[in-house]
This record gives sequence, structure tokens and C-alpha cells, in this order.
Amino acid sequence: MDVEYESWLDTRLVYDPDKLAQRLSRDRIEILVVEADFVFEEVFQQASALEYVGICRNSTSHVDTDAATRHGVVVVNTPARNAQAVAEHALGLMLALARRIPAGHAYIEDGGWQNPAEPYMSMRGVELAGRSLGVIGVGTIGARLARIGAALGMKVLGYDPDPRFKTARYLPVDLDTLMTTADYISIHVPATPETEDLIDARHLAMMKPTAYLINTSDASIVDQEALARALSGVRIAGAACDVFDSHPIAPDNPLLGLDNVVLTPHLGGATAETVQRHSEMMTDDILRFVKGWQPKNIVNREVWRRRG
Repeated sequence: MDVEYESWLDTRLVYDPDKLAQRLSRDRIEILVVEADFVFEEVFQQASALEYVGICRNSTSHVDTDAATRHGVVVVNTPARNAQAVAEHALGLMLALARRIPAGHAYIEDGGWQNPAEPYMSMRGVELAGRSLGVIGVGTIGARLARIGAALGMKVLGYDPDPRFKTARYLPVDLDTLMTTADYISIHVPATPETEDLIDARHLAMMKPTAYLINTSDASIVDQEALARALSGVRIAGAACDVFDSHPIAPDNPLLGLDNVVLTPHLGGATAETVQRHSEMMTDDILRFVKGWQPKNIVNREVWRRRG
């Protein structure tokens, strides 16, 4: 088949939906693969030749799958493509908090290390082994972090709003128990109407004053104002966030400037292996599709049933 490759990593371009629709219609594109572009109703209305939309992400929130189904377009995603990357990033944030790694780097960079022994006292950290790890959301990513935590010698507690997720790698508890018990709390539930503000002011008040919160999932899951108050008042020891209300972070975000916070610019899934993994998954499913076989990661199976 003819292939046009325009990676947004190279072009730095995320298509305007109307312009994308015009392009697909003009060139009679049959298969579209995106990672960050939005594919809405107007795209499916105008792109009459379109048969397949591939999403190089687990989330399908930026593609109108209902509209795709109405127009008979198969939608395929790449579940768990970045699960290992995000689990490892959560571990890295936990270590950064426990051992004050960013502060130590800044201490040297800023010329603060004058007394050889002083940072041994003022920047002393704690070990993860023997501490409690609370994992909120024990799907693919959360289960991997649970396994990593257990390997480090942590006691792992797990909570998931979806009762289907069960594994022997953690002790299942309710959310209140997890919030009051865990030393490190890592969030891995998806952003849904049910999980919005799942961690609110009441839950933050339950945390130990020595506990840390790590969020690599979505900012909407934590009440951001309540989190900022808890951190600025040092009611919890600290937090690490890879996700925010806006990307990039707003300059007036109250988390900026706090010395008990570690912030990263939405890097959780940003690894070379993630790109390789989703590329292979998508290629395999495109080949299945053109051979007339059902793609492994089809999102809207109803369309496939209609195609016979």
C-alpha cells in the first residue's frame, strides 16, 4: 500500500480536526494512525474513504469512537504500550522523594555544598524497603508497580474501584485504609467521571504526615487545591506529579515553588521502548486488518461484526 509518514515528533504538528478531515477527504485516505491528533465527528463525516483509525495510546479519549462506529470505521488502540515506562517513572519519583535527589542536585549546582558533612544531616533520606506502598488502580500499570515495590521489600496495599482487578501481588484494602496506612501512595486509575476528585481533601487529611503522594495518571483524580494546601502546610511530607490541569503547567500553578514537590513534564510514558512497542502493535493490527482478520486491539467490535 502507499504510505505517507508524518510523525508529529518530527513535524511538531497536531492537526486541526477540520484540516485533518479535509486532508483525509482530498487524498482518499483509508487508514489513519495517530498518537496525539483529535479525530472528531466532522472527520468521519468528511473522510468517506476512511476505514481504520489506529491510536498509538491506550486512551481513546481524543477519538470519537461512537462516531467512528456510526460511520463503520474500525478503531484500534495500543493498550499497555507504556505500562512498564510509567511504572518505572513512578518508582523514580518515589526514589526522588525518599532520597531528595532533585534537591541534592540543586544543592551542588547552586554552590551550597561547602561543608562536607552538612548534607549528610540536612538531606538524610529514608529507604523504600520496609515501607508501605499503596497503589490506587491495580490494572496493568499499577500491578507492575506493585511487583516492583514487592521486589524492593515494600509492603504493598492495593485499591481499585473496579473489582475485576485482583492479583496476589498486593493486599486488597478499601481506599480509606490505604490512605491512612501507606507511606507512598501512587495513583494509576484512568480519568473517568467516577474517578474525578477520587482523592479529595478528606482523603488527603487521612494521610500520615510522613507520607508521599505520586500521581502519574491524571490531575483530575486529585483535588489540586486541596493537595496544594496539604503540601504548603506540610500536612503531608511531599508529592510528585507528572500530570497537571494543563500541559504545559500554568505559571500560576500553586505546586510551583514548593520545596517538598517533585514535578516532571508528563514524561511517564516517554521512552524509546514505548514508541517501539506501540509501533509494532499497530503494524501487526494493520496487517491483520488488510488481510481481513479482526485486529487484536479493536475498540469497537460492533463495527467488525457488521462487516461480517
